[in-house]
Order: sequence, then C-alpha cells, then structure tokens
Amino acid sequence: MPDYKLDEIDRRILQALQLDGRISNQDLADKVGLSPSPCARRVRLLEEAGVIKGYVAVIDQDRIGLPVSVFASIKLERQREEELDRFAAAVMRWPEVADCHLMTGPRDYLLRIIVSDLAAYERFLKDKLTRLDNVASIESSFALGQVKRSLALPVEGGRS
Repeated sequence: MPDYKLDEIDRRILQALQLDGRISNQDLADKVGLSPSPCARRVRLLEEAGVIKGYVAVIDQDRIGLPVSVFASIKLERQREEELDRFAAAVMRWPEVADCHLMTGPRDYLLRIIVSDLAAYERFLKDKLTRLDNVASIESSFALGQVKRSLALPVEGGRS
C-alpha cells in the first residue's frame, strides 16, 4: 500500500485524535480549522487509507492487577522465514505479550510481556515460551518503573 500523503490539516487531525479519540467531530473541526462536514470526510479518508487503524481505551495496567512488565529478548536457533512466521503466529495468540518486535543484532525478537507477578511470568515461560521448538535462548529484564509511555506518534515529524 502506498504511503498516504498527509497535509498540515491531516497532521492536526491526527494529533488531536491521539490526545482524545472520543472528541466530537464538531470539537475536532473547531480545533483544526475546518467545518464539520469536511473534517468528518478527512477522518473517514484517514481511516479508509489505514492511517487511523482504530480507537481504543488506554487502561492502567496497575489498576487492573497487572503491574509487572517484562522485556524478553529471544534468540532463535534458525532464522528461516517459516521459523520466523511460526514464532510470530504463536506470539499473536498470547494475550500476555503486549508488544513483539523483530530485531537486528544478537537477538531475534524483543517482547514486552504484561503479568500480575513473578509466578505468572514463570508460568508464561514454562507453559508457552519455552515450549516453542525453535527458541534457543531467552533473556528477561524486569521493568522497575515506567518513566514514559506514549501511544501518540510524532506526526508533525513524519513524511508528507
């Protein structure tokens, strides 16, 4: 899919929606300097182009009893395409994995795993991650605290 060409108004729309996905169309139009009809049309075009992938509620993981974030670096025995695809398919099924990145360097994947406590992480390792055939090694790092987490992208610095 080709890149969607963003203009300054598109960028303002994206910035506003990232801060408040529940903003009314009227308030959004006022913020970006459009009337409601053209604003709604632009939002619909951004959605159809896949620039806006969806809308979510951001949930505080501590408040729902999932205070532990673990970053696991995974090294596979083999990096063939079918092995990478098999690993990715497994990770997609596991709700504990909040993020998964295919990496360059000495490790193949970096996972962010969200669990309630150390015992839950141990169960995740034993019941899921270590049972995958192609996993050669796992290095886990536990987050002591969160300094910054943002779901907003710096759209003002993107390509036009």
